[in-house]
Amino acid sequence: MTSSKRFPLTALASACLLGSVLLTGQAMAATTINLSYNGAPDPDRNAVHVFATNLKELVEDKTDGEILLELYPNSMLGEEEDRMEQTMNTPKLNVASFAGVSPLVDEIFVSAIPFLFDDFDDARAFFDEGEYWREIGATLKERAGVDMLAVVEEGGFLAFTNNKKPITHPDDFEGLRFRAMDPSQVALYESFGASGTPIPWTEVYMALRTGVADGQMNPPMYIILGSLYEVQDYLTLANIQYSNQFLVGNSQMIEGWDDDLRDAFMEAVAEANHNARIHNESQVEERIAFLEEQGMEVIRPSEDDLAAFRDIGQPAYLEWLSDRGIEQRWIDMALEDAGMSDLLD
Repeated sequence: MTSSKRFPLTALASACLLGSVLLTGQAMAATTINLSYNGAPDPDRNAVHVFATNLKELVEDKTDGEILLELYPNSMLGEEEDRMEQTMNTPKLNVASFAGVSPLVDEIFVSAIPFLFDDFDDARAFFDEGEYWREIGATLKERAGVDMLAVVEEGGFLAFTNNKKPITHPDDFEGLRFRAMDPSQVALYESFGASGTPIPWTEVYMALRTGVADGQMNPPMYIILGSLYEVQDYLTLANIQYSNQFLVGNSQMIEGWDDDLRDAFMEAVAEANHNARIHNESQVEERIAFLEEQGMEVIRPSEDDLAAFRDIGQPAYLEWLSDRGIEQRWIDMALEDAGMSDLLD
């Protein structure tokens, strides 16, 4: 009797010990990965932060806590090239802009040909399904050991702002000085008769306030995020380029996961990106209305004026790509994917 009474207690103790070991093993197996990106941790003003926070939740859920993400907004881990170098050399994730990716894969500038997309659906199909974008991802991995994981929308299509005069036509750019994110934007401004100066995002507000630049180009979300409406009077909705950034991750880290863990992680990435796109598109007109309420004059160019932007901007940009030494095959692939092969004639 005594021994039979003790058996359940012994079994229970063994079970508790085994459970403790398993839980400890799970805790020890959990890996924390840094995810860095631009902009404030503000879900109402930063679409990239919305994506990052949702990704954090989904990754933890779908991997059963094996992968935990630590978020570093506001460029806390460095500017674009610093963060990309960290991603190349350490087990890390990063949401990079063109300024972060282009030093490694210059061919990415092809995806910013003016008026390449008519709307969100066109842009998403280009990046989700196109041959050009698959080649970009393969090239980034080969050259830098970095995986291209997702194209993240950062607030709609690019709009021009300035504090000098309303811009409705390319002629209105004459003599103005614009902040550029990268050399491709400098080329675009120059084709319209303005000058462009690369200025990091963290310095844009002060550059506009002090007159280092008269204007800049960003989606409405970033204009709100940076409080640029305080130092800019005019908003021109030329919708000249799709506004996006790129979730990238260290290839060695991702290849080191087993198939189930990798699949769970990529499922989380796809779902977070889908959710972010829906959220972003639903906010565009509301953001434009907000900027108008803050005193900005909103200019919606006519079809003829948009055609003028396209007729000047596209050939100038294609020439800039050629002068930069980007092989024609990249341009051919992108234009085919975008249904614009007529530009090759």
